[in-house]
Amino acid sequence: MSIRVKILGSNSAAPAHRRNHTSQLINVEGRLYLVDCGEGTQLQMARFRIRPQRINNIFISHLHGDHYLGLMGLLSTMHLQGRKKSLNLYAPKGLSEIITLQLKYSDTVFNYDINFIKIDTETNKVIHEDDFIKVSTIPLNHRIPCSGFLFEEKPKKRRIDKDKLPEGFTTRNIVRLKHGEDIFDIDGNLLYKNKDYTFPPKKSFKYAFCSDTKYDESIIPIIKDVDMLYHEATFTEEHMDRASNTYHSTAREAATIAKKAKVNQLLLGHFSIRYKDLDPILEEAREVFENSQLAIEGEEFVLVDH
Repeated sequence: MSIRVKILGSNSAAPAHRRNHTSQLINVEGRLYLVDCGEGTQLQMARFRIRPQRINNIFISHLHGDHYLGLMGLLSTMHLQGRKKSLNLYAPKGLSEIITLQLKYSDTVFNYDINFIKIDTETNKVIHEDDFIKVSTIPLNHRIPCSGFLFEEKPKKRRIDKDKLPEGFTTRNIVRLKHGEDIFDIDGNLLYKNKDYTFPPKKSFKYAFCSDTKYDESIIPIIKDVDMLYHEATFTEEHMDRASNTYHSTAREAATIAKKAKVNQLLLGHFSIRYKDLDPILEEAREVFENSQLAIEGEEFVLVDH
């Protein structure tokens, strides 16, 4: 299993320099999760041949327009394409009212149900869980209620050592070995010890998405040791005052969080339109945390255990 993060948008405030508003697609073994949906998201999905109908869970960090104004168009496209399956929409208070009002005045009833799940932006809490992952909120320090999201792969099954399996070993017993069980006969005698016939499970990965936020070390315990962290880096240190006043972070601040949280890799995004050239942002971050990358649109960052 792996986690694949596709960057659909990486700009703040307004589209500029061929960069769109924030949006990312998380792919866990073919199961797709959309995080934020700024203006232009569905055009980016078409560009990268991503089928909207494969998305069943959407996570919106907060209700500033550059993080959700592409949502209504995407939902309408799903409707026009004949979607029937229900959709889970995780967001702070208010989004259900916004969408309901637009549907009311356009006299539209979708073909599918939307399950609005209101998230508490002030607590770290599991909000979604399925066979592959669980998703938790990360309280962020922004001008309005805002939440990041921590994606954690479920523990993986043990791997079978096919060279050691005896001939005629049943499928049922293989399943039991994958789940870490020893195999006993009907009298309780040990037949097959699990560790003798299996390898340890592959690594389970963690990905943390931290959208708009001031520098705030309170998130460090939540994101500690994650394999990959996306953290906004709207400005460089030259504009530190501007970052603080608008409840955003500098590249150096994002890198400092990554270093203190001992993450493996840092993705930088939510770039101000003042930066056509993003090299200064990357250089500033790497002075503090070397394994920093720019969240460039169209690029895919992959966490996989080979």
